[in-house]
Amino acid sequence: MTEEKYPNLINRFIDYVKINTQSNEDSQTVPSDPKEVAFLKDLAAELEEIGLENVRTMADGYVFAELAANTDKDVPTIGFISHVDTADFTAENVQPQFVTDYDGESEIKLNDEYSLTVEDFPSLKKYEGHTLITTDGTTLLGADDKAGVAEIISAAEYLIAHPEAKHGKLVFAFGPDEEIGIGADNFHVAEFGADFAYTVDGGPLGELEWETFSAASAVIEIQGRNVHPGTAKDTMVNALQVAIDVHNALPAGDRPELTEGREGFFHLLSLTGTPEDARMDYIIRDHDRQQFEARKTLMTEIVDRLNKELGVDRIKLTLKDQYYNMGEVLKDDMTSVDLAAEAMRQLDIEPIIEPVRGGTDGSKITFLGLPTPNLFAGGENMHGRYEYVSTTVMQQAADTVVKIATLNAE
Repeated sequence: MTEEKYPNLINRFIDYVKINTQSNEDSQTVPSDPKEVAFLKDLAAELEEIGLENVRTMADGYVFAELAANTDKDVPTIGFISHVDTADFTAENVQPQFVTDYDGESEIKLNDEYSLTVEDFPSLKKYEGHTLITTDGTTLLGADDKAGVAEIISAAEYLIAHPEAKHGKLVFAFGPDEEIGIGADNFHVAEFGADFAYTVDGGPLGELEWETFSAASAVIEIQGRNVHPGTAKDTMVNALQVAIDVHNALPAGDRPELTEGREGFFHLLSLTGTPEDARMDYIIRDHDRQQFEARKTLMTEIVDRLNKELGVDRIKLTLKDQYYNMGEVLKDDMTSVDLAAEAMRQLDIEPIIEPVRGGTDGSKITFLGLPTPNLFAGGENMHGRYEYVSTTVMQQAADTVVKIATLNAE
């Protein structure tokens, strides 16, 4: 594996991350931000330029493209998917920095205030001898998921330039709004035309994820009754205190910072308000569907009990399911997972198969009828100023896409 195999990969990635494509959770449009629309338009032009066919933009903003089979064998059509938006951290004026031949132990100064250190980020030890791309400490990097975008396109570019690498029909999709959880809500599975697919949206080398959390959001709105604190006895209902009571009624250990592996949680994202009214925003997560449902039931019971104690319904709970554990579907047909694992092994990459403590667009797309596990894209410390990616691992991710395509045709 050499840089010459994917000569445009790193420059392509750098060009992408310098463009702000942060999605907008408060928007009512699809895609959620004009910046995404503009980026996807340019991306569609690039796909046509490198030689992909049937490039078109769907109503939900996704850009689809195809690469015809160059084998006579009857093999499955495989899809590769990534998202173009970035998370809710500063994404304007991204200035990537290169650390060449990293020694695996030294401090990496991002700027005068922020650094990457092995003490804080032990993952750095894995990258001795690698060239790393970091932020300048003021923005995120955007490897989630512009690394995936660049890797998929560079892999497609390689296959177009090397017809001796035999493959079945390949289809590609690049979409908006994954970071705000709505990008794949209306993914056009039939129009996409794959038998199975992969999101290239994972983290470090070897990640192969086919189990995710099941996820819900919970909004709790509390109407208090505010009076002068000097005459508050038996009269005041402090909405903030009620919010504290709600939170304290949840299991104390079921928080992200106290859980790991398959353990689920309630995560309080925000608490705002005054004694007059307050609002709490939670996300609820669990890998087990029964436990996931039990978590929602528990929150409902807590609200009902406190409303009864208050003598009036002052607490309103709104629950919304976001996505489900795609392992519930994929466990019945592991073809896509087994193919990816074997492709990695043939590239001397050890597959890391663990349940995701999160979700991907593949979670929703799988439940829409298209099995879609998740492949590594290389990013570390994603969604913030400490994000970085190895150029070597990005090349290995592109290699994995190519190997999956060619192994499928053997």
